[in-house]
Amino acid sequence: MNLLAYLSGEDGRNILSGLLNTCLLWAVGSGLGTIFGFLIAVARRYGPRPLDYLLQAGVEVIRGTPFLVQIYLLYFGGPYLCLSLGEASACLTLDPLEAGILGLSVYGAAYYSELFRAGFDAIPRGHIEAATTVGLNRWQTLTRIILPEMTMLVLPSMVNMTILMLKETAVLSIISVKELKFQVDIIGNRDYAFVESFTILALVYWALVEVCGVLGRAAERRLSRYRFAHS
Repeated sequence: MNLLAYLSGEDGRNILSGLLNTCLLWAVGSGLGTIFGFLIAVARRYGPRPLDYLLQAGVEVIRGTPFLVQIYLLYFGGPYLCLSLGEASACLTLDPLEAGILGLSVYGAAYYSELFRAGFDAIPRGHIEAATTVGLNRWQTLTRIILPEMTMLVLPSMVNMTILMLKETAVLSIISVKELKFQVDIIGNRDYAFVESFTILALVYWALVEVCGVLGRAAERRLSRYRFAHS
């Protein structure tokens, strides 16, 4: 059976549904991971030292363990994390999609936070001192100097991390999230057509990665124009 046969009829609809779920997981997981990662980096840079140590420990745990293990613990181990309050109890019970989004967000936040931290550290001290010299206050220095320069420095690495986040969505099929790989697995196991189904999977991932790369390069060009226009 050729590839086009799987892109039509019910199989095609299932693949499209899996693709939409993959894009949802990717977009929400990457977006929340970026936000949380930025907040972690800011808290570590400007917060008290004990908070820095606590957040650093959390980041190292996430970065030091495989995502597969993390998602297993979150989904299957969540119900065991119960807070007993008399006869009432609150347990962390998530459906597969919720667990997938939360797992990706936490996983991404650890890596994005390190990118932002490195970006903050890479800004020359002289630029901040120059901003102070010309009379910019702390907020103006942050918005006009630190954030634009930091974004320019970390953007290529952020694009690479976002691409890795896309690939990690495939792991979520192990907890029955009905994303793209989950749907392709069903077709391959049903028809023993693993070459055809996984070729479709590879082509779709490749197309999404190319789209992400194009958007990333466009953002870099736009930021470069902004940087030189305001330098």
